[in-house]
Amino acid sequence: MARGSQQDDLLMGDDITAAFLSEEDEITVENDAAQPAAQDDQWDEDEPVAGQLAVDVYETKEKLVVKGRVAGVNKNELDVSISDNTLTVRGTLSAGNEEGVENYFLQECYWGEFSRSIVLPVPVKEDEIEAVLKDGVLTISFSKVKQDTVKKIQVL
Repeated sequence: MARGSQQDDLLMGDDITAAFLSEEDEITVENDAAQPAAQDDQWDEDEPVAGQLAVDVYETKEKLVVKGRVAGVNKNELDVSISDNTLTVRGTLSAGNEEGVENYFLQECYWGEFSRSIVLPVPVKEDEIEAVLKDGVLTISFSKVKQDTVKKIQVL
């Protein structure tokens, strides 16, 4: 069976837009030269932006667990709090003192303040929380609130 050109199998331009956007969505593509210069109040390159802590959140039969890599952070410099079923972790990754550095050839590591707030997916007992920092991994374990079986509610 003869096959058409490879172009026949590819989505092009408007086909891609139609595949991913609904009719209510609108997309505008303009030449970069036509874009107005960024306003000073939108982005300040000199202002540090807090990083976001990457986490894993999972549950066991009895616990909800949140884990995040915080290698290089002193446990005394971590701020872990919970309010209204929202966990917040804040800290600072310090690069140390790099005396004599004249030029970086590659700088991929994030250094500076980070934070992360997570609405917990299940109800937890806020007075039964354990936070442990071991080998650069912060593990926060919560006792889950035991959910009874379905409770029948009488409609009046």
